[in-house]
Amino acid sequence: LSVDGKTLEEGSDYVLSPGQLVIKGSALNNGAGLLRTVVETIPEENTQLSGLYKSGPMYCTQCEAMGFRRITYYPDRPDNMAVFDEIRIEADKESYPVLLGNGNLLEKGDIEDSDGRHYATWSDPFPKPSYLFCIVAGSLRSISDTYTTTSGKEVHLEIFSEKENVNKLDYAMDSLKRSMQWDEDKFGLEYDLGIYNIVAVNDFNMGAMENKGLNVFNTAYVLADPATATDTDYARVEGVIGHEYFHNWTGNRVTCRDWFQLTLKEGLTVFRDQEFSGDMGSNAVKRIEDVGSLRARQFAEDAGPMSHPIRPESYISMDNFYTATVYSKGAEIIRMYNTLLGEDGFRKGMDLYFERHDGSGVTCDDFRAAMADANDFDLDQFGLWYTTNGTPT
Repeated sequence: LSVDGKTLEEGSDYVLSPGQLVIKGSALNNGAGLLRTVVETIPEENTQLSGLYKSGPMYCTQCEAMGFRRITYYPDRPDNMAVFDEIRIEADKESYPVLLGNGNLLEKGDIEDSDGRHYATWSDPFPKPSYLFCIVAGSLRSISDTYTTTSGKEVHLEIFSEKENVNKLDYAMDSLKRSMQWDEDKFGLEYDLGIYNIVAVNDFNMGAMENKGLNVFNTAYVLADPATATDTDYARVEGVIGHEYFHNWTGNRVTCRDWFQLTLKEGLTVFRDQEFSGDMGSNAVKRIEDVGSLRARQFAEDAGPMSHPIRPESYISMDNFYTATVYSKGAEIIRMYNTLLGEDGFRKGMDLYFERHDGSGVTCDDFRAAMADANDFDLDQFGLWYTTNGTPT
């Protein structure tokens, strides 16, 4: 540990305890300073799949919700948003020829006098919480394409997987391009970086993760073999690709103040991916499927001992928050805004929400206020939906 280049001494300058690092005020320069931490981790032994770990031929990260603290010491609350302006990754070039990070690629090359090592430097100009941090290093193959936004910016698109799965990536690429076009047409939201990468990983706790500019997917949600994939497989790939892309605005550019607000990003983005999938196929059929899933999973959850509101008030483990209630019932609450205000009114509310809160960590109440203010509509009583559990009868 060092502050402004001065090495800190344990005890006199800082106190280290399980799960906590405290820098004493006496070690800082007038209460401020540039803190540098150097840590060692063993990702090969990380079986929690949280933080930095190894999956097959690649190293990757998963930081939502609290994985970044398993990489280094950091105040990893979602409202602590910072610009990760330079991330340098180094590795053996033969074993790990692909080095990926958030944002745009600044430079890459061989490291002189390093016996076959190389590097890549990435930069994300947009403030983000640490749960969106991601790096990937591996021996991967890919397909690539480009997308031109409404404003004329060309975005490089690339989807990576292990070499034996490259022939199963085409539908994911098509789905990504449709997602980008739909979000521009429906909500006026353009992609904001010059690169958008997706990586398919065999060992992954979640279905997919919306890391800024570098989505990581469980292979089940990105691969579709034309010889064996069913209609359901294709629909799942399209929906999840869309969901993670839509998070770029509803989750990344505007994120949660704290994890109790998880439905703010997940319920809203589930609603958006449902609308996208409906517009790509049949809205009626998609709605029937979603209601069937809601009745089968979320109704049962709400009728049992695990019943909770879409914005819970406490938790034992943050991992327990990722429920059908937070996601699916949360999406139904968002749909109610759309029904009450109409599509035009909902769009006005979304526009005001981004205008007010771009680059911030906010609450469900902030979203409700944007919807109310944009439409001069009293939504005070609507707030009860966020704190009341159970299925309405």
